[in-house]
Amino acid sequence: MNKSELIVALAQKAELSKKDAEKALGAFVDVVTETLKAGDKVQLVGFGTFESKVRPARTARNPRTGEEIKIDETKTAAFKVGKALKDSLN
Repeated sequence: MNKSELIVALAQKAELSKKDAEKALGAFVDVVTETLKAGDKVQLVGFGTFESKVRPARTARNPRTGEEIKIDETKTAAFKVGKALKDSLN
C-alpha cells in the first residue's frame, strides 16, 4: 500500500473526504517526526511505539579497496510492534 492508497482507505474508514484524510495523515507524520527529533517516543497502545535510536560510530571496510572507513554516529527511527497488533497478525 502506498501513500495515496492509504489516504483513500483512511477516507473510507473514517468517512472523511480524501482531502481531509490527506491532511490528517500529513499531520500525523509531522507530529511523529517532530517528536522523534526531540528525542521522545510516540506510543500507540495496541499498535506499537515509534522511537529514535542512536547507532554508535564504527569502522567499516570498503569492499572494493579494503580500506577502512569511519562511519559517524547517526540517529535513526525505529518501530516496535505492539502486542495486540503482533497477536492479530498470527
